[in-house]
Amino acid sequence: MKHASRRGSKTLAGALLAGLLPLTAFPLAGARAQDNPFDQFPVIIQCKYNETYHAFYLSRVSQDGIATYVASERIAGTITLDGKAKAIGGEGGGSCVGKTLTELRASGQAFDIKR
Repeated sequence: MKHASRRGSKTLAGALLAGLLPLTAFPLAGARAQDNPFDQFPVIIQCKYNETYHAFYLSRVSQDGIATYVASERIAGTITLDGKAKAIGGEGGGSCVGKTLTELRASGQAFDIKR
């Protein structure tokens, strides 16, 4: 089995997005797009941490607008619509820490699902 860190980062993110695409066929009943906070954040953010590429997926959005992203190995981070990415539970950070959503999208590290 090939370790995920040896694959191309675009390939890993693309495979994860392909697995999530069928989920968009079943919209939340009664929810409108403007009422769904998940529509404001990318579904996956790709970061390099400790010489390994990780796909952080959107896990939750709190009432105060803080989005939490998680990846394997119990690593996570947060970001707001107008703030910068922060690591949770550690002093170290990867290639996403300190970047805004605009910067992550511009660098090709943020992936949205289009309906």
